[in-house]
Amino acid sequence: MASDSVSSLILFIAAMLVAAGVAGTLVTNVTEISGSIDTYSGEVREQIDTDIEIISDPGSDAIYNESDGNGTVSVLIKNTGQKTLASDGSELDVLIDGAYVSSESATFTVREGSSDAWRRGEVAELELEQQLEPGTEHRIVVIVNGDEETLRFYVP
Repeated sequence: MASDSVSSLILFIAAMLVAAGVAGTLVTNVTEISGSIDTYSGEVREQIDTDIEIISDPGSDAIYNESDGNGTVSVLIKNTGQKTLASDGSELDVLIDGAYVSSESATFTVREGSSDAWRRGEVAELELEQQLEPGTEHRIVVIVNGDEETLRFYVP
C-alpha cells in the first residue's frame, strides 16, 4: 500500500515539473509575441493615419511643361490623412513610368500653411525635372508610408 502512495507521489511531482516547464515556455513566447504585436501595430497605425491624394487634373496642360529641351512635371498633392508629414517631401517616393525619381531632381513646396510641416488639408506642389516622350500616356506614382497614389496623364 505504501508503494502505491510513493508511486502516485512520484507521478504527481513529475506532472507538476512538466506543467511548470510548459507554463514557463508559454509565458516567454506570449511575452515575445505581445512585443511584436505592439511594434507592428504602431507601424500599421502610422500607415493608416497617412493618406494623400493627387489633385492635379490629368487632362490639364499644367502637368507637363517642356521648354528648351528640358521637361518639368508639376503635380499637386493634398495631405488628407491624420499624420503631419515633413514639409521638404523627404517621406515621398516618386516613380514616373516605373522609374524611381531621385530627390535631387525634385522640388517639393507646401503651398499654404507653415513651412515646417505639411499638415492635414494642406496642398503641396511636387516639381520633377523629367523629359517625357510626347504622344504617349505616362504614369506618376507617389508613395508615402505605404499609401500609394497614381496619376495617369497624356503628353500631346
